[in-house]
Amino acid sequence: MVERQFVVLNVAGSSPVTYPYGLIRFAQVFYGFDNPHSDIIFSAVMNNQKKVLIAINITREQPATILEVLQKRDWQATIVNLEQGEAFPSPKDFDALIVMGGPPSADDTAQQTAWMPDEIAKLQEALQANIPYLGVCLGMQTLVKAAGGVIAKSPRKEVGFRESYGEPLGKFYSMQMTDEGKNDPFFKGLDGDLPVFHLHGETVELPDTMNPKASLIATADVVPNQIVKVGQNAYGTQGHLELTPTMLQEWLKVDPDLLALGPQAVEQVWKDFLEIQEQYTKTSTTLYNNFLDIAERP
Repeated sequence: MVERQFVVLNVAGSSPVTYPYGLIRFAQVFYGFDNPHSDIIFSAVMNNQKKVLIAINITREQPATILEVLQKRDWQATIVNLEQGEAFPSPKDFDALIVMGGPPSADDTAQQTAWMPDEIAKLQEALQANIPYLGVCLGMQTLVKAAGGVIAKSPRKEVGFRESYGEPLGKFYSMQMTDEGKNDPFFKGLDGDLPVFHLHGETVELPDTMNPKASLIATADVVPNQIVKVGQNAYGTQGHLELTPTMLQEWLKVDPDLLALGPQAVEQVWKDFLEIQEQYTKTSTTLYNNFLDIAERP
């Protein structure tokens, strides 16, 4: 009988500490500058599990809901924190690759963001090997860059759940499936407008010269390229569907773009999340389960 375990990894470099699986039913990532456990991540390990590599570009932008879905589906998660200097392993050793968001640009040189050229190279390796991929925000932009697409200034810097936080409040950000998206397995079980939280100042362009080819499967009015598909099984979401209450509370304390909205707007962002949390979580868990269904296809 295979023994299932959780392995606690200290990203600062100390040795892993192993606990029997039965002692911990769920491993939640703790982070945040005032949290004593901010340097700890959890990875579920089990022989014969599907293996996913998760790359973090900034410590506060964790996989959150994605990790919850992975745990429920018994996937083995290996998490590397690129911001803290951890190496990006070869994606060929994994059944799927997930790259999270962060403030760097996919266009950054090694002088601007030390790990970015290697990140792009690893994504190209994953695309060439047809490894299922999911990118969030920056992770979507690095996907497009790796396939030969273009990073561009966004027509609007989108921050929060709404188009504006002045008086009167702007409408909620939402995205709609394109005709191609309506038939894509990534959206199985979903329809209508999908709410989305944004935190970005750049967007992407999808030229016909991309290799593999890219298609737009969800769009919006002002910033059209919301969810893209590259090749057969690589997906990128511009918005942060992975949000949980714990992660959003942390961002509202420390993220400079959110803080720049002002105290009243920060409070409104939190109210907005509470208003749509049930629908938001349902949408995100459906999408992430759909991605794993795609990744598990023979």
